[in-house]
Amino acid sequence: MRLAIIGTGYVGLVTAACFAELGHDVVGVDSDAAKIETLRQGRVPFYEPGLEGLVTSNLSEGRLRFTTAIAEATADSEILFICVGTPPLPNGDADLSAVETVMREIASAMDGYRLIVEKSTVPVQTARWLSELAQQYIRPGVAFDLASNPEFLSEGTAVRDFLKPDRVVLGCNSDRAAGLLVQLYAPLNAPLLVTDINSAELIKHASNAFLATKISFINSVATICERTGADIEKVAKGIGLDRRIGPAFLQAGIGYGGICFPKDVASFIQLAAKVDVDFGILKAVAEVNTFQRQHVVDLVREALGGSLAGQTVGVLGLAFKPNTDDIREAPSLTVIAELLAAGATVRAYDPVAMPHTKGIFPGITYADDLYAAVTGVDALVLVTEWEAFRHPDWLRIKQLMRRPSIIDGRNLWEPSKLLHLGFEYRGIGRGTHHPAPAPVRV
Repeated sequence: MRLAIIGTGYVGLVTAACFAELGHDVVGVDSDAAKIETLRQGRVPFYEPGLEGLVTSNLSEGRLRFTTAIAEATADSEILFICVGTPPLPNGDADLSAVETVMREIASAMDGYRLIVEKSTVPVQTARWLSELAQQYIRPGVAFDLASNPEFLSEGTAVRDFLKPDRVVLGCNSDRAAGLLVQLYAPLNAPLLVTDINSAELIKHASNAFLATKISFINSVATICERTGADIEKVAKGIGLDRRIGPAFLQAGIGYGGICFPKDVASFIQLAAKVDVDFGILKAVAEVNTFQRQHVVDLVREALGGSLAGQTVGVLGLAFKPNTDDIREAPSLTVIAELLAAGATVRAYDPVAMPHTKGIFPGITYADDLYAAVTGVDALVLVTEWEAFRHPDWLRIKQLMRRPSIIDGRNLWEPSKLLHLGFEYRGIGRGTHHPAPAPVRV
């Protein structure tokens, strides 16, 4: 099939490369001419494991090409996917201006039937608005269908998530649209859920909001563990063994980041308010996530005797999660900003994300590796749980640090091992430094 993928960010480029890998004829479209030229050379402008190889191989096989012209892509394609960004507005609503622009250009260029598919994350009932918008620009007698095909890609595992999905959601307003999308996705042999468009749009927001809720829930339980001497790792395991709950997203830590969860939680709260639903649970989810970032800074302050002024702190991990260079809404940004504001000096290291952070914090020290990052620091805080950080040479680290104080913001390391080696250890909900209070006599 002939496809156009409009927008070559994380979602759009993965979608384009993976559809080409399945044998389709794909054109990727972006208004950024420099990015398009980079992609034509087979270079991916961000870090995503496995993606550059797919782009390079499908370019050479002729199944994938790139252009800046939406009209050209519209003329050459049967199905057009809208994959542009929908960033948050100051009030939490999704900014749909890029979606609106693309829809207007597609409608103006169509000379015959096209299936237009929302893949950008949009509020429910967006398709209804886009259909009305298209009618203002489309030529008389030209038919089209709109569909919603939300993405469920996680940065760091996006290629695998696309090619081996848990499910594919297809929101369609006609049998013709459903038939085309079922045919398109058939090679994946994945569960296909065909719904109305409103339901498909809502599934994406509800999925991300629920996962964010699990994260904030377990982080709140972790705070209780810290104040009662319990261990969140054991508590989470006990909870997750219940098959009704499951272990996924029950890892206590510094909280969620990235562009999706914070944006989608805020947007879902706004959407609920517009239909007179007070989504109090999600408001609390966002508040807990803000608390977690500050809590890690407070643990650093506690470890250093109550003051950060004049202290040197090592920060391991800048990306919002492992296996990506994305720092949008990354917890590291909050942690570093708070440390600097309190008078600390920061030494930081991340395997791939440092180039993006240097423009935000040009005055901190960027180390060449983990061991350079810990040299001479009074405390070390783990922010991103890269696999390369899991088994370091702890005796070497202890020799390099000025004071052997560890703040494990992702519970990556085993407290007993570090305590045995002579480190001070503070994790999230591990109870190590918060003995149980004396029992209350009744």
